Amino acid sequence: MSIATRKGDQGQTDLLFGCRLAKSHPRVHALGAVDELNAALGPLRIACARDETRQIVPQVQRWLIALMGELATPPGEEKRYLETHSDRITEAQVTWLDDWVAKLEAGGALKFKGWALPGEAGVMSGAYADLARVACRRAERSVIDLQGSADEVPNGEIIRFLNRLADVLWLLARWEEQEAAASA
Repeated sequence: MSIATRKGDQGQTDLLFGCRLAKSHPRVHALGAVDELNAALGPLRIACARDETRQIVPQVQRWLIALMGELATPPGEEKRYLETHSDRITEAQVTWLDDWVAKLEAGGALKFKGWALPGEAGVMSGAYADLARVACRRAERSVIDLQGSADEVPNGEIIRFLNRLADVLWLLARWEEQEAAASA
């Protein structure tokens, strides 16, 4: 089977369970934003200097796959999704990120002078973390755009997860920059 199905040539794409939507639909935008976030984490995963980053990024990427599954579930099909997909974003993942915020802050990720200017330190991993952070904020806004509509995502933990993840990514950017400064 080819990746080029040509099913999207008319401007539509598939969600789960045979549902098709316009590629311009807000739910598809949210899915795309999360996909961009996951891709943006790839260079950070490769370039990172800190063990903490090596622990956080792969786990978050796996959770983003589950998050995309939830977003790709048409409204009203959530029970059907849960019957075949046990992975979902829960309070446990948000708590895990909260714990990382505390660890990174306690470890000195907040020790910097002035405004954090992405790329200023000349550290690729820090710049990659900042790029992933802004992709995360875009994903968060895209999911929030679904709230209050017929396409609302019933799992409120998704917004909390993305919000907290953006905080972790900001801290990881500073953490990576500090590692490079200490090594210089």
